[in-house]
Amino acid sequence: MFGALWLMGAAHPETRITVTLPAIVEGNAPGRLLIFAERERAADANVDAVDIGDPDAKVAVAARDVSDFGTDRRAVIDTDDLAFPMGFASLPPGDYRVQAVLDRNGDYNYAGRGPGDLVSNVVTVRLPLASPAEIALDHAIGPGPGQFDTAGYPPAAVAQIAASREHLHDERIVSPSLTRFRGIPQTINAWVLTPPGYDAKARVTYPVVYTAGGFGATHTLDGQQLSRQWHLMETGAIPPMIWVALDFSSPTGTTEFADSLNNGPWGEALIRDVIPTLEARYRMDARPTGRFLTGHSSGGWFALWTIVSHPEMFGGAWPTSPDPSDFHDFIGVDLYAAGANLYHDTSGAARPLERAGGKVRRTIEQQSRLEAVLGRDGGQFRSFEWVFSPRGADGTPVPMFDRITGAVDPAVVAYWRSHYDIAYRIERDWHRLRKDLDGKVHVSVGTADSNYLDGSVRRLEAAYDKVGGHADFTYVPGATHSMNQVYARDGDRNGLWVEMARAMFVIARPSGHK
Repeated sequence: MFGALWLMGAAHPETRITVTLPAIVEGNAPGRLLIFAERERAADANVDAVDIGDPDAKVAVAARDVSDFGTDRRAVIDTDDLAFPMGFASLPPGDYRVQAVLDRNGDYNYAGRGPGDLVSNVVTVRLPLASPAEIALDHAIGPGPGQFDTAGYPPAAVAQIAASREHLHDERIVSPSLTRFRGIPQTINAWVLTPPGYDAKARVTYPVVYTAGGFGATHTLDGQQLSRQWHLMETGAIPPMIWVALDFSSPTGTTEFADSLNNGPWGEALIRDVIPTLEARYRMDARPTGRFLTGHSSGGWFALWTIVSHPEMFGGAWPTSPDPSDFHDFIGVDLYAAGANLYHDTSGAARPLERAGGKVRRTIEQQSRLEAVLGRDGGQFRSFEWVFSPRGADGTPVPMFDRITGAVDPAVVAYWRSHYDIAYRIERDWHRLRKDLDGKVHVSVGTADSNYLDGSVRRLEAAYDKVGGHADFTYVPGATHSMNQVYARDGDRNGLWVEMARAMFVIARPSGHK
């Protein structure tokens, strides 16, 4: 009956858009085809890009994988098959600014559009479609800005980056550990920042700080951010030290320098390959009291994980806003609870992922669905699985949760717990860890962390209390996930950098001598 009524009613809206290859592309161009749509507004007359970003922008995106554009150099995408937050036919009627992108290397979830990707011009399309539409991919994105290209930066940042330039050293470190795992030569990228007065031929050595950025960080960005440390050393705000910015990005997300069945032995590579190589090349202290760790967000988890995994190697760690360190509070979800669900709590309410100003900006389900549209790998949740999960029969990580229902797989979580739950490891192994780890961990997080990471930090503190261990936990009132807020002390946004560097130097030079 209802089917007959539908047949007598209006036809189902058209949902197909044809995308064509530009003449500049020779042969085929496989990749992830994405179409973005945003409601047109009068103020957007000169918009040259439509992309996912601010959740309040309400951008929709549809996707399909394209292996072959065929001899006619055309590919059809049904914008209702795989789309976020809904199929295009369900979007409110109106004019939309639409742009097509062909992600050619599968890294959209991590890095967005980049060099080599094909994009169309932004065009106006009336939705829902009355008939099939066609969009032409127009050009390839050119090379990104150079390492020291500071166009558009504030003058102070330009001067700071320029001053640090000759003290930054771009390293490519061969990793036998990862090479054995991959079967082809592997290197790890790092920037080494040497301090004022550094002389490679002198006998003096310096304490070393190993740091890593957050999710989305790249080798290029890592080098620019070390200009802050140069400025602080140059002005005498912090003592002279060597800073090493490690690149842990990969096609699967961030490896976080953890040994993994899926990503390979990144932890081993750091300890056996990276550190010995750099200590042979630079005037580093090369002893536990002269090695330190820090990092923010995913980099914070790296610093915390590495000090717990190898406490005998380092003098201390200063992680900030680390990714979940106790899976009883995984972005607000107790993964160990019976019937745990990442999308909904026991009352059926949607679980939040991101907050700002006391309001939820995006839920976990929304983020998961968006990542599924943008690509198979590289998103934050899939990145966790590439690090933490066992390997499946297909050679990829076993999902921790069902992407349709949000249901948590208890068997996978049991593997996560025994291998990567840091608080659990503190409690389980404290008898062994105490000697080398006690007093070395110093964590800072905002009480209004944008991704609710303060909850997991509090559980980590409780684990330390339970075993009678010593660690410092600082909760910055009202601070979000922003580094500027978490690192601020008495109005100085570099306050924590100064505080931690000075504390590190005291450990490295207890007598006060440089």
